[in-house]
Amino acid sequence: MKGSLQNPLHLKSLNHISLVCRSVEESIDFYQSVLGFVPIRRPGSFNFDGAWLFGYGVGIHLLQSENPENMQKKNEINPKDNHISFQCESMGAVEKKLREMEIKHVRAKVVEGGIEVDQLFFHDPDGFMIEICNCDSLPVVPLAGEFVRSCSLVNLQMLSPQIKQVVQQ
Repeated sequence: MKGSLQNPLHLKSLNHISLVCRSVEESIDFYQSVLGFVPIRRPGSFNFDGAWLFGYGVGIHLLQSENPENMQKKNEINPKDNHISFQCESMGAVEKKLREMEIKHVRAKVVEGGIEVDQLFFHDPDGFMIEICNCDSLPVVPLAGEFVRSCSLVNLQMLSPQIKQVVQQ
């Protein structure tokens, strides 16, 4: 398996993440108003409270905690903690909006080979961390293999013509 660029399970994409919530209603409001997710129909056969949301090609499934009072809430924003990350068009616009919404956040920066990636980290109502970044400027370079990919096709213009040809195949 090491060094293999194969797809043994024939995966296509990330479908959804599931998050256990103190309050499904509060989490729906957060994911709609802060991140722009849209509620979608959830199978009626489920015998537990929850909600499904969709946006940016990924689903978020919110599950009502059976013991919300026992859920530990994280207060410290730690960029090295579990999180989900979204790319944005404008870091300045995102940070301005977070300030307007009075959402506590932490800035970070990754510098690699002259490329700078800006990051903003903040929590949802249950302490699950969200990252917003301009990560698409950082090329994805496999440890084994001879080609380079970018998180965004727009950034392929930064790559050499030979690499572009390999990536487009």
